[in-house]
Amino acid sequence: MPLEAFKVACSQCSWHDLLCVPAGLPSKTVQARLGGLVASWRGIKPGDTLFSSGTPFTALYAIQTGFFKTSATTTNGCEQVTGFYMAGEVIGLDGIASDRYTCEAIALEAAHVCVMPYARISALTREMPGLQTCLDKIMSREIVRQHNVMLMLGGMRAEERIAAFLLDLSHRMHVRGFSRSDLVLRMSRGEIGSYLGLKLETVSRTFSRLAEQGILEVKQRNVHIRDIKALHAMLNIGAQMQDAAYLHTP
Repeated sequence: MPLEAFKVACSQCSWHDLLCVPAGLPSKTVQARLGGLVASWRGIKPGDTLFSSGTPFTALYAIQTGFFKTSATTTNGCEQVTGFYMAGEVIGLDGIASDRYTCEAIALEAAHVCVMPYARISALTREMPGLQTCLDKIMSREIVRQHNVMLMLGGMRAEERIAAFLLDLSHRMHVRGFSRSDLVLRMSRGEIGSYLGLKLETVSRTFSRLAEQGILEVKQRNVHIRDIKALHAMLNIGAQMQDAAYLHTP
């Protein structure tokens, strides 16, 4: 993995300003203690599980590189995809309330994560209110993301759901310095359907229809957004809102 990839991921991490380059905290002792929250760096192979539903909650994970999906098992034994997470984002927050992870996190490609034991975080938040504020903001963003997903599933047609999904990925990639229009979908069409509440056939037909309309150019998992304004128009989003997050706030 090139060093530059780690630099890009770390510079956009939710914890970067507080843990790695803590603004306004000149004390070398304080900086060292913040850095000590990261217990280790862990490599994950594609398809491997970072944590499983029901296992004891021990740590939060900041994704350095790679892409993950989270999923839960429904009452009838089916997998329900609950989220997709990329470099710079934190996963594992679902375990805070019950001391157990409520979902499973699986790597969709080779990944590296920073392991931050929650016991260390809790101990330091009592001494550093700024750290608690950072954690509160990250948890608030996750609540907003889940709320937006529920609104989407409740009232959007298939094309609108796909448009919202692509705009969300586009925004998250753009704020990390990557192309807004060229996306590589690490997840399968079936996983997209599970997340958006659509059948696999509906997802495939919708991508094909958007390609026929000249809005997208689709080559397997490579998606080029040719007309991003058309995607915004599907959601009735004005130009002033085009840089806002749709499903996820990074």
